[in-house]
Amino acid sequence: MELSSILKPEAVRVLSAASSKKRLFQEIGEVAAATLGLEAQIVVDCLLERESLGPTGVGHGVALPHARLSELEAVSGVFVMLEKPIDFGSVDRQPVDIAFSLFAPEEAGVDHLKALALVSRTLRDTSVCAKLRANPDPVKLYAILTEAQSMQAA
Repeated sequence: MELSSILKPEAVRVLSAASSKKRLFQEIGEVAAATLGLEAQIVVDCLLERESLGPTGVGHGVALPHARLSELEAVSGVFVMLEKPIDFGSVDRQPVDIAFSLFAPEEAGVDHLKALALVSRTLRDTSVCAKLRANPDPVKLYAILTEAQSMQAA
């Protein structure tokens, strides 16, 4: 599995106005609607439902909100970089400025877990996160994310 098969270039955004976790989820819902053909409110509701089980902020300013949606046929993602970090209830209590949302079909099984592990591994790399934070341009962000995986595989 490769990040380029999960994440479309047009699903990478830089956000300036997300002031809370709920607002971030609304922005992610809008991106998912525009790029994945999903209904924005369903995305938001599913993310909030998953988040109620426990925060998906994994630390070091990174969050991996995820949900299963019956409307999907394959695991897909939305990546957002926040200009201003927000409180996310992360395990290390650090505000979040990088969020990679994963959406999987209801029956995705192991593919969902593989995708989550892949994204987690990529964003656990502090040099990748430093490059992302230094390049607030969606085209560059996509290139960094997809190249990072190639570098890890080599």
